[in-house]
Formats: sequence, structure tokens, C-alpha cells
Amino acid sequence: MSQVQRMSRLMVKTLRDDPADAETLSHKLLVRAGYVRRTSAGIWSWLPLGKKVLDNISRVVREEMDAIGAQEVLLPALLPKEPYEASGRWEEYGDLLFRLKDRKGADYLLGPTHEEIFTQVVKDQCTSYKDLPVMLYQIQTKYRDEARPRSGVLRGREFQMKDSYSFDTTDEGLAESYALHRAAYQKIFARIGLDYRIVSAVSGAMGGSASEEFLAPAAAGEDTFVDCPACDYAANTEAVTFSAPALEPVEHGPVEELDTPDTPTIETLAAHLGVPASATLKNLLVKIDGEITLVGVPGDREVDLGKLGEHLAPAVVELVTAEDFVDRPELVRGYVGPQGLKIRYIADPRVAAGTAWVTGANKSDTHARNVVAGRDFEVDQYLDVVVVEEGDPCPACGSGLKLDRAIEIGHIFQLGRKYADTFQLDVLGQQGKPVRVTMGSYGVGVSRAVAALAEQSADEQGLCWPKEIAPADVHVVAAGKALQTELALDVSEQLAAAGLRVLVDERPGVSPGVKFTDAELIGVPHILVAGRRSAEGVVELKDRRTGEREELTVAEAITRLTA
Repeated sequence: MSQVQRMSRLMVKTLRDDPADAETLSHKLLVRAGYVRRTSAGIWSWLPLGKKVLDNISRVVREEMDAIGAQEVLLPALLPKEPYEASGRWEEYGDLLFRLKDRKGADYLLGPTHEEIFTQVVKDQCTSYKDLPVMLYQIQTKYRDEARPRSGVLRGREFQMKDSYSFDTTDEGLAESYALHRAAYQKIFARIGLDYRIVSAVSGAMGGSASEEFLAPAAAGEDTFVDCPACDYAANTEAVTFSAPALEPVEHGPVEELDTPDTPTIETLAAHLGVPASATLKNLLVKIDGEITLVGVPGDREVDLGKLGEHLAPAVVELVTAEDFVDRPELVRGYVGPQGLKIRYIADPRVAAGTAWVTGANKSDTHARNVVAGRDFEVDQYLDVVVVEEGDPCPACGSGLKLDRAIEIGHIFQLGRKYADTFQLDVLGQQGKPVRVTMGSYGVGVSRAVAALAEQSADEQGLCWPKEIAPADVHVVAAGKALQTELALDVSEQLAAAGLRVLVDERPGVSPGVKFTDAELIGVPHILVAGRRSAEGVVELKDRRTGEREELTVAEAITRLTA
């Protein structure tokens, strides 16, 4: 038998107005409906209603992880420096890592993710191929020192996450574990009611090869992804690739220097020469692990620094500063070109061999025309580094791509042997020789999923939870009079006896209007009102999502809700 939660005893304080600092819909409504409370920037307290929703998502995650044979563990959040130093991530995470020292001066961190520690656990516990494959998971608080935490629980410094890891002796076994997690994630997100897309992604600092993201389309999303209306291609913008078409050989004239005063930008240069920006070559100076490098893209496109960083991870990519031009007279700000410079040159595939460009001449107020890739300069490395734009060709079919915003709710990686190599994770194989283990890493943002669901399902009145994760199955409202309150409490007990989770608003001295507004704001799937026909044993049943209302006898309402 389920319990009845009375609003008069529930710690919940709803707000009529949006919080002043709230920008996203989920941030506004989760605070207004009394689900969460801000403790500090990026740190949130989960109040009773919010904790119920968080626990319901965790329950679904556990059920689906258990169904594929994964075993739940709980590892510490406070972790020693040494494993992360060994993997290189003590430095790679940079300022995102929460670091601290104990009273003896030893270094620790608050875990952002646990590949290193899980690897050590399996190294200690599993010594033979007979012990594998094994899949382990935990649901735990993670930490990331965000520079600008925002959007409520969507981008916090502390968050709830399910992270799991698979350990296999063969690449084929890893592929199977990856497929099991992929299918489990599809079931998880379908059960909790999220609209989602599976997109190709890059691994970045996580390492490994194959990688896919699960994205929930939403206007508040901080991720941009592309999908193709003509085929099933979808990818994170950082994973979109472009292949330059084959070019017919063309004879270009010799390099010609042009007097171009006061044209340090592509816009001013194109206007001065009367050429389209696409005919110019944009060259961006960056530092890669401290080495000054030139990155070239067509003048009508922008360099995606995030994409560049993902391609070059774990190397650190940063823009040059004024100090970097000191003692480098060959680097003329605003007039840099790749020809003649003795520095590393990375170019987008659109800067293909044989293409001619207008670009900087490495002299003040001077540009050069007919600068040909492969003739006048060499490209050290081709990387797709432009910001993807609406209409760019689909890598799969060539049709124009569509851009959408989304919230990342899950990410799966085939890590391979990166961490096994670092910690020498071997087991004794069937032939009596050591076999290096291969790994997968799989994450679900549990607290993020709460916000993503709020973003996708809310309406003008408030939250509107799917049944599987709602804090209650039915919200019973007593319109005010003693008879109505008595009926509301009686119906609530009958519904609870039938196994439903019931929230009943029997607060004395609260007007019916406030109760109805709160019921809409809190967002339980069904609202049952004991109102003007209570003396006849008739109640009103409302579907929170569709708004459909129906007057039923108490018996009919109970039958309908328990069907």
C-alpha cells in the first residue's frame, strides 16, 4: 500500500514569480514549484518533491543497468591525486578539477569521472579471463568547477550521474558491451519520457575511439548538433567531417602583392578588393601546448576552437596574446599568411591543394593574391575545424544539414586500452599469457535528465511530468469546504490502497484558486478535484498534459486511475 502525502505536512513553498537569476524554463519552474533550492552558485539542494523525481530516474537507470548484467558499486568521491596524475588528467582537466589538500599536505580531488579508480578496482579483483567480462556502475555525485555555472541544475558544479564501465579481453567483447549499454540507454530515456537523438561524437579528454552522445532537443540546450532531413545522419557539431571534392587542375598566376591599408579583418579586406569573403584565407594564430601554430580556413567561415581542441586532445589549445608577438617580427597582426612562415600550419580540408587565395603577405597593410595551397605553402595537417553552418553538406548523403540545440543526457565511449595501459590492467588469458583488458565508459546525467524533462514537457501553467518519474501518480485537491476535504482524504486513501502514489492538497485556509495553480505548477500527471459535486460523490478528473476534464463518480475515478 502506498502512502498519502498531505500538502499540509509537505515541505514545499511555491512561488508566483520567476527567480530573478533564472534564464531557462527548467530553472524557473523547478524553483517556483519547490523542487530545488539554490545553496550557492552551481550547488543545489533537492527538496522532497525534487528528490522523489531524482530517485525515480535513478530507479529506472538501476533497473535497466541491472537488466544487462551490470553490477552496482559505490566508489568514493574524494580521490587521491596519483591515479589521475598517472593518466594525465590531473593536468588535462585544468581549472575544471576541484583540488584540495589534507592536513598532511597530500593532494586530493573531487571526482569528475572515475575511469582511473574503476580500473584499479578491477585490477585488484579480476586476475583471470574467467573473471571477465564484467560491467560495473554507480550513481554518485560528481564535481566540476564550472567557471560560470548557470541554468539551474543543467550546469552545476555538483551533479548526480550514473557512470558505468565495461571490462573485456577482446575488441569484439567491448563492442558487445557497448551495444548492450546503447540499448539500455534507449530503454532508459524512452521509459522516463525523454525525446532524444543519438549522435556521433568525439571522445576528447575521455580518450578512446567510438563515441556517441544522447541528446535531448531543447531550446535551453548548450550543445549544438546536426541532423540530416534526407537520411539518418546525426552528429555533434564537433564530430561533423567534411571531405574536399576533387579539383580539376587549374593554372594560377604568380603571387601578386597588393597594397591594402587598414584592412586587418576579412570584412575590410573583402570590401577593399571587391571580392567575396570566401575568396580570402582566414589565418588564426593559436598556441598548441605552447607552440605557436597557424590555422587556416576560408574567409567566410569561423574556426571552431572547441572542435580544434577535440581533434588535438589532450593537447591544450589557446589563443595567442599580445606577448606572443614580442620578438616575432614575422608575425604581422592582421596580415599573416602561411607562405614563407616557418611555423606549423593546420588547415581545413576546404583549403585543398591547388586552391588559390587572397591572404596576408606578412607585411603591414599588404595582402597577396594567387597564393596557392601546395605551391606557395604546405599544409602540415588537415583537420575539419570550421564552425558548422546550416546547409553544410551531409557527410553521408550530401544534402543540407539542419542545426538544433540540445541537452546532453548521456555519452558512451569505447575507451579501448588507454587506462588499461596506464595501470597495466592485465588478466591471465586462455593460453596462460597476460592479456591486456579493453574498456568502455558510459555516463547518464541523472540530475540533468530532471532538467531536460522539465524543458521538454512543461507548458504555460508549469511542470508536466511523465508518469514514470513524477513525484506522485495523482494530485487530489480539496476545493475548500469540510465535506470536500473529507471526500478528498477518503479518495486519497482508497487510491493509495490500490497502489497509487497520492499527493493530496487539504491545506486549511488556502483558497481553491491557489490550490489549482499549485497543482498545475507541480505537474503530477492527474489532478482529481473534490469540488462542487462532492455531496453527490462526484469528482473531476483532469489530465495534466492534455487538459481534458471529466466528471466521474469516486468509484469510476478510482477505476480509471488504477487501470
